[in-house]
Amino acid sequence: MLTKEQYVDTFVELIRRASTELPPDVVQALEEGREREVDDSLARRALDTILDNVDLARQKSAPICQDTGTPVAWVRYPVGTGTRLLEEAMQEAVKEATAKTFLRPNAVDTLTGKNTGDGSGRAIPFLHFEEWEEPKVEVRLILKGGGCENVGTQYKLPDTRLQAGRNLEGVRRVVLDAVVEAQGKGCAPGVLGVCLGGDRVSGFSESKCQLLRPLPDTNPILELAELEERLLKEANELGIGPMGFGGRTTVLGVKVGVLDRLPASYFVTVSYMCWADRRAAVSLDQEGAVTWLN
Repeated sequence: MLTKEQYVDTFVELIRRASTELPPDVVQALEEGREREVDDSLARRALDTILDNVDLARQKSAPICQDTGTPVAWVRYPVGTGTRLLEEAMQEAVKEATAKTFLRPNAVDTLTGKNTGDGSGRAIPFLHFEEWEEPKVEVRLILKGGGCENVGTQYKLPDTRLQAGRNLEGVRRVVLDAVVEAQGKGCAPGVLGVCLGGDRVSGFSESKCQLLRPLPDTNPILELAELEERLLKEANELGIGPMGFGGRTTVLGVKVGVLDRLPASYFVTVSYMCWADRRAAVSLDQEGAVTWLN
């Protein structure tokens, strides 16, 4: 069995990678967006600045954004591995990563308004646990910034304001409305994680889980793959553009998941991730061998 110290060391590196190294597929999407924009436009200048920042962050091993966000992790573990040990290790890793400036002291006591000082707090980091049959621990992490979290939203269909019924056309209408409402406040160009169905809690959980998917992947459910493609195209035709400056690159990707629901409810939940689409993943086998995942 691995020691807590082995987990902590690996989790600190996991956080460092997520905080300072944007995934290659996200960098490529930003570069492709820049090529779509008009030369010397505000949109192209914004993407130039973003990509310069991404390169500097990687070179200097410094946070990509000053808001290093909430660490949210999905942890799969084998039978016999204690979740308490993993939770304690991630808590310590967050504190150590904060001390090393990979994370900002970002946790605030809601009642007193005081910063906890070490980056950790109630439900920070936030961990989802799942037991599986594999003989290894797998952790997939996102760092969810506060600005983009503010523009996440949830709709209840039917929505008479948007003439959105309980069907995929209704889903399309409310997701595009979420993009319009976000404008530049979510630090566009963003990535949308969407969940159809579930309840108010499971919908947000699944919509964030969709943000783990690489941008180039294809949804295995045909009608959802078609919906993702259409939403990406139509969101980029809204003219909002990078940081709300106008342009052709408002969204880098749309990822849609689905949960079952009660007959009385049809929720559509949208989690918005900013251009700093920070994610990283790792697995550790029972001998302590570390494998970095895409």
